[in-house]
Amino acid sequence: MTVPTTTGERLRPVTADEQAAAPKSRTGLVVVLILSAVSFVFLTPFIWTTMAATKPTAQAFASPPVFAYRPTFQTFVDLWQQTSFAHYLLNTVLVAIGSVIVALLVGAPAAYALARYEGRIGAILLVLALAFRALPRFAVALPFYEAAQKLGIYDTKVALLVALVALNQPFTIWLLRNFFREIPRELDEAAMVDGCTRLQTLVRVILPVMGPGLVTAGIFTFLFAFQEYLMALVLTDVNAKTVPVFIATQIGQNLPLLQQASAATVLVALPILVLAMVVQRFLVAGLTGGSVKG
Repeated sequence: MTVPTTTGERLRPVTADEQAAAPKSRTGLVVVLILSAVSFVFLTPFIWTTMAATKPTAQAFASPPVFAYRPTFQTFVDLWQQTSFAHYLLNTVLVAIGSVIVALLVGAPAAYALARYEGRIGAILLVLALAFRALPRFAVALPFYEAAQKLGIYDTKVALLVALVALNQPFTIWLLRNFFREIPRELDEAAMVDGCTRLQTLVRVILPVMGPGLVTAGIFTFLFAFQEYLMALVLTDVNAKTVPVFIATQIGQNLPLLQQASAATVLVALPILVLAMVVQRFLVAGLTGGSVKG
């Protein structure tokens, strides 16, 4: 095959690199189109919910759907003024942040110990933690409910926080353990030769190198707690109710309340999208760093 070089010049033969680049370019275009189509499919529910929240109430759930409309934000105003959404959102954020703090405070030392003292007991503990994490939510919801009632902490953020930490702690430990295993043991030995105790080694030497791992574990823990529905439904009533439970209670009601549920969904999803965009670099680095061999 030959291609023209410049005007008036003779045709020159196509090199092997140029022939190989053409199929790759077409393959890349196909991949981009497929990923764009898949992304659109996954984003369709959120786009539909956003449209329902920004339409006038008479058009929000019309059949057939109305696509040409003048956006309005009155639903968001009504959500803040006519409901306790702000209180439920504050509960959700406080429980999620508290879960992250407690999970890292407990999970980091546990994961460090399991990474440095590998043995039969450690393997058994890891398997038990994984088995507990794999249990369906409804298998542990009622025991947590009974315990909260007997301890007098039902419908409190403390009860929900403890339950969420207990449920998500195995994942945090497994993830952090992989990061700890990636850090050479020689770093521990050098620190202890300089006079550090094991705890000082963890706090002063190992944890500062664990930035991506801690950020990754914290983000996943936050997301798990932020969107938890079943445990929040079982352990809360009014005072500690979270946004997922509030949204569920709006479904099946009249159209204004259903539209407010759409607005609440948008308000809850937007911070998560922003968070994912901001910490994407840490998530990729963290997940790559945690992929150990063997």
